[in-house]
Amino acid sequence: MFQLTLRRRGISDQAVLRAMEEVPREQFVDEADRDGAYRDSALPIACGQTISQPFVVAYMTEQLQLQKKHRVLEIGAGSGYQAAVLSRLAGQVLTVERYRKLADAARIRLEKLNCHNVEVMLGDGLNLPPNIGPFDRIIVTAAMEQIPENLVERLEVGGILIAPVGPHQGVQTLIRLSRTEAGIERKQLVEVRFVPALPGVAREL
Repeated sequence: MFQLTLRRRGISDQAVLRAMEEVPREQFVDEADRDGAYRDSALPIACGQTISQPFVVAYMTEQLQLQKKHRVLEIGAGSGYQAAVLSRLAGQVLTVERYRKLADAARIRLEKLNCHNVEVMLGDGLNLPPNIGPFDRIIVTAAMEQIPENLVERLEVGGILIAPVGPHQGVQTLIRLSRTEAGIERKQLVEVRFVPALPGVAREL
């Protein structure tokens, strides 16, 4: 039923569907929400954040056109669910989280699921150290009012970046940037709702 729901909504990449099927979503939600883990809706997690609805996770993953040779950067680890899906399709995944509580919990979950090609880093996804990168793929899982240039600069030629762009409160549009030899190509995809991408590392959690 989980795969069927995703197929009905237009997800057709067999590798993405298989990855979504393989990752136990119930391991990434709060215990109280486990009965509804596979419903096509976002769910609350710690620190006022959310785990994205399965369709959005599958859609963004499909848009990245991942291959095993790719090195992927994710901004906003959250529960670690998106990173676990990415780990099934890419060679290496670096996921950055500003909340220590979320980063630590995600790291434990991913280790238990043998996602050994994922590194969870506590840090500011809007102000990464200069020595991180470049990447073949970049995925942002929090709303940005605009995509920072220093993030785009980390994208390899032939690379793809996908991010929700728009007001922090309200509806955003998924934007896909592709870096070619000639420059950056920009495409608008679907409307989404994400929690805001905030600067800095959270001090209280």
